[in-house]
Amino acid sequence: MTKLKRATYSAAIKLETAQLVVDQGYTQEDAAKAIGVGNSSFSIW
Repeated sequence: MTKLKRATYSAAIKLETAQLVVDQGYTQEDAAKAIGVGNSSFSIW
């Protein structure tokens, strides 16, 4: 059985996504969807 590799995101991507919430008024869920990340993963950032 093969192990799945976890996706990793750079600090720049995390910052850009967080700025969508802070600066542009996106909800956490909408920002996560915009970059294709699960809401639970985004909330950890």
